[in-house]
Amino acid sequence: MEEKIKIESKPTRSPVLAGIFSAIFPGTGAIYNGNYLKGILYIIIFAGLVSIQSRGGQPFVGLMLAGFYFFQIIDAVNEARRISAAARPESSPGAGLSIEVEAEISRPAGSISWGIILILLGGLFLLANFEVISYDALIDYWPLALIGLGLKLLADYFYGKKSTGKS
Repeated sequence: MEEKIKIESKPTRSPVLAGIFSAIFPGTGAIYNGNYLKGILYIIIFAGLVSIQSRGGQPFVGLMLAGFYFFQIIDAVNEARRISAAARPESSPGAGLSIEVEAEISRPAGSISWGIILILLGGLFLLANFEVISYDALIDYWPLALIGLGLKLLADYFYGKKSTGKS
């Protein structure tokens, strides 16, 4: 008796279409790629950056908006490429049939550091909305976010070196 194996093809995403969607309205490229939570988060971040523009301040706020706009386009295009590459069946040159077995490995899906950073930023913007602190104060102290991010990256680097046994 011959056993038949059904191989389902995974859906692909067009990087061009993902980029166009993101360029028209930030966040929609991520939604097109199937990353709904990321897309909604990008829309909220974009709306927040646009609303901060009317309050004035340093030119950094405008640069943040422009940087985020281009970042989310590039992210949507790269994610669409990754999805399409994963959907392509890869076969070895000498084999007529290749079967890929996907094993689901349980691993944490989030990052404690990024969770804390987003909660703190959200709390600061919420306090600014209720005029407990001013947006001008937030704009004056934005470099602290860069310092914190740099410290996190350094800690990750040295922790990764220590866990692999390198020095």
